[in-house]
Amino acid sequence: MTQDQGNSGTVRPDVSTRRKELLAFLVLAFGIWPVVAVGVVGGYGFMVWMWQIIFGPPGPPGG
Repeated sequence: MTQDQGNSGTVRPDVSTRRKELLAFLVLAFGIWPVVAVGVVGGYGFMVWMWQIIFGPPGPPGG
């Protein structure tokens, strides 16, 4: 194994880039993705509700 001598071969982003990436991650993780998740679950529930209004609830046919 070799060891890095000083700064050769390593790339470190500046503080501004790291701050922007952290802010983007936090907005995605705690802002956008929860809204998307609620929308997907709510959309699926609405679809099932409409399906049951049109075709009736699941179960054996009434007779």
